[in-house]
Amino acid sequence: MSNVSSRPQFPRFRLTHAIWILAASCFVLPIAVGDLLYDPSQLTPLIIGNLPGGLPHANEGAFVGGETGTPADASVNNVRQEDDLGGGGYDIPTGGPPSPLFGAQPFSQQMLRFEEFGPVKVPSPYPASGSPCPSAPDPQSCVPGLMADTFLAQPLYPKPTRLANDHLENPWKSDIEGFLQRPCYSAPLEGRPPGEGWAHQRWSEFPPQVYYQSIITGARDNGGLRDSLQTHCYGLDIEESCEFGPGGLYYNSTGLPGFEGTCAGIPIRFHPAMPKQEPSAIWTFDGTLPPKLLMVRYGESVMMRLHNGLPIDPSANRGFGLHTITVHEHNGHNPSESDGYTNSFFFPGQFYDYRWPVILAGHDSINTSATDPRAGSPDGNGGIKKIRGDWRETMSTHWFHDHMLDFTAQNVYKGNAAMMNYYSALDRGNEALEDGVNLRLPSGSALDWGNRDYDVNLLLADKAWDETGQLWFNPFNLDGFMGDQLLTNWLYNPYFEVRARRYRFRILNGSVSRYLKVGLVNQNDEAVPFYMVCNDGNIMEHAVAFDGTLGTETGVLPTQGIGERYDIVVDFSNFQEGDRLYFVNLIEHKTGRRPENAIPLNEVLSGDYQAENLGDEWKGGDPCVGKFLEFRVREYDGVDQSMNPADFIVGKQTMIPLPRATEAELENAIHRSFKFGRSSGTDSAPWTIKTDGGSGFTMDPRRLTSAPSLGNLEIWHIENGGGGWSHPIHVHFEEGIILSRGGEAPPEWERWARKDVYRVGRMDDSTDEVEISIRFREFAGTYMEHCHNTQHEDHAMLMRWDIENPGQIKLMPTPMPTWEGVEYVETVALPTFRTGDGIGPSILISGGRGGAIRDGARGGIPRIGGDTTREPRRGDNRRRSRDRDEDDDDDDEEDLDDDDEGDDDDDDDDDDDDDDDDDDDDDDDDDDDDDEEDDDDE
Repeated sequence: MSNVSSRPQFPRFRLTHAIWILAASCFVLPIAVGDLLYDPSQLTPLIIGNLPGGLPHANEGAFVGGETGTPADASVNNVRQEDDLGGGGYDIPTGGPPSPLFGAQPFSQQMLRFEEFGPVKVPSPYPASGSPCPSAPDPQSCVPGLMADTFLAQPLYPKPTRLANDHLENPWKSDIEGFLQRPCYSAPLEGRPPGEGWAHQRWSEFPPQVYYQSIITGARDNGGLRDSLQTHCYGLDIEESCEFGPGGLYYNSTGLPGFEGTCAGIPIRFHPAMPKQEPSAIWTFDGTLPPKLLMVRYGESVMMRLHNGLPIDPSANRGFGLHTITVHEHNGHNPSESDGYTNSFFFPGQFYDYRWPVILAGHDSINTSATDPRAGSPDGNGGIKKIRGDWRETMSTHWFHDHMLDFTAQNVYKGNAAMMNYYSALDRGNEALEDGVNLRLPSGSALDWGNRDYDVNLLLADKAWDETGQLWFNPFNLDGFMGDQLLTNWLYNPYFEVRARRYRFRILNGSVSRYLKVGLVNQNDEAVPFYMVCNDGNIMEHAVAFDGTLGTETGVLPTQGIGERYDIVVDFSNFQEGDRLYFVNLIEHKTGRRPENAIPLNEVLSGDYQAENLGDEWKGGDPCVGKFLEFRVREYDGVDQSMNPADFIVGKQTMIPLPRATEAELENAIHRSFKFGRSSGTDSAPWTIKTDGGSGFTMDPRRLTSAPSLGNLEIWHIENGGGGWSHPIHVHFEEGIILSRGGEAPPEWERWARKDVYRVGRMDDSTDEVEISIRFREFAGTYMEHCHNTQHEDHAMLMRWDIENPGQIKLMPTPMPTWEGVEYVETVALPTFRTGDGIGPSILISGGRGGAIRDGARGGIPRIGGDTTREPRRGDNRRRSRDRDEDDDDDDEEDLDDDDEGDDDDDDDDDDDDDDDDDDDDDDDDDDDDDEEDDDDE
């Protein structure tokens, strides 16, 4: 191909000071008025091949100014260093002793409800001036609390702009120069990459209508900043009854005197008996608890401005977490510049404007006249504001979190995580409104939309703390970090009062590496059935009863991977005042590589399975297996007007039908394969991804793996590379529909769901492969796919894929952030990045309920409601059979240099020897029976 270069020429990683001076003098005025004389983000030549060796790591700019200027600076102050850490077995957290409880007793503190960020209408006009983000007193500190509250209380300034705001200066510039001990010739205010390539797409079509702003900063007491921004306003402005009003269950935010109708004064403690967390130990939105909740309505575009209020010094972090951040709204239908790309991180003192349009997928192609009331949003007055798009793509429960390259696990663990509820005509958050569209899920009725009286967000995550009670993380364990205490909304074993009626629980697994399996039992230790209504934040076609039928277990959810959300409806009306119920975790971990076993409920409740604290280690079990949240039933004298999920099981009514592709679309769809394992990894980056049968690569944001065309449907085959680990695979931007799981139809809870996290690997209710259909619509740009065991992601099981405009030839360049602004380098694409590895699913099963059966299982397989099986259609680039002998795996890509990157893939010649990379000695009692675990390519 004449337009393809095989020898990429990368510009210097950092521009010279002279060029910065020239750029500043030439471009300040044009950028300020919105025109670019030169666009640094313009598309670059098409380069197919390998990245050259010896490239600097893509996030090296984050460490400039540190003692060594390397990632080592981020862990130098850890309370335990690598040589002092143990590992293996039930020594959880891996390498550390048990977390002290300081006398805290389980179920002796009230659970915190989430605190809403609270929307503010965009000002008109925007203010002409405002105070800058206050700086910390020194490079080792975070923004002080009172100063942060004062700053956040002012109207949004400066005005959001379509292009990155790099004509105003980082207000911390002088402090940064003092730390770096050199002048910064440029220090832009916004950390968003400059140019048209990272401008807000379709800005005039989806301008911000409401805004939120927050500072990521260190732990501090809540100052009550957001009390007046809560939609329920603690009941003060609501005439009807509200559980957040006086006399309601949740009027007192903590259950302690002095917290009636306010969050002011809430400290960050895991329990009142435990020490307060220091600013260096926990970094959260606002720096406070309760955990934060963003409530949005479809059709109301959101501006989320996040300020980085973290220390300038990368080592001022108690030994884990990095001061550069990028925030991903998981799994919003958002343009790429607001998706939280791993290499669009920003620095202390800067902000980043994330513009989330909150539109339905299919906006450009389905219901374009906005006439269908099911595609709509609450109008605030009992009616529906109709919008464009496919109502079957309505989403409900999301979250957003840090996505910093190589530091996602540490930053999320440290507190950079919040939840997000989408409200729509279908999921209004008002159970009393019966208009033929609203599904009336449990919520309340005092407000037109967004009632949370009986709609409860739960953030579950395992944590550990050191001898002083401060949060601790082991950054040296690359398999996955295990905490030894499972916290709910950041609290140790709280209780939660509930009325004797139906509740909706939005359950997020916000752990770093821990899988969960949650069961519900009553005070007599009997399993209590319930219904799943959402999977990964998407309302399902049918509710699924967890009552022992259709492959379910009574009162026990399926395994829940990291990042997965399960919404369930629990009916407490059969219980009496004073009764108690419990959530219990049943899945056991020994290490972070994968979960071990689901422990039978009776063994956990009887005490037959119990971890023993020996003072310096745990023995005999996983301490996070067991009860972790207590429900206390209170009398209910109202009328429960919420839907009965039993009316929506299979064979009855539907909630939201799946937007399934036609058989013809599937037959003609590009097929791609992604294999997650340890081939070709390094000691510091062992986890890799193979694409379309090629070599295994670790993450480099300069490498483009796949590039679907805007508007297309594709089929993605996701596969586990070995038997001894498990991976929850997350695909950004679009939900997919599972066609097959392990060559069979998916289980009931996945069959009726759109998903964005796909578990593969060793679990009782999982398989080693899954095949999905997925569409790409509305926005182009750079996105990601990765393992959501975030320690795997960070080391380095993450890949970049782009959505390209039809007919696009050139590639999007790669942003490289620095203290002095974002630069760009050329991108290099894999040979199959546009073609994939074939056409159509492995084998198509029609009939609406089935999926694809892998190649190796051809012949004689019964259809699930359609006609007979048949071969897939093949393109010129034939897909490799997945049951063949793969010993020649390295030879399939002879055009790739095995040593193309010095620190990335120089072990490609060991591609079929994954067991040699697997470090069996790090878990000597973990996988004794897993002889097959490392046979990635056998």
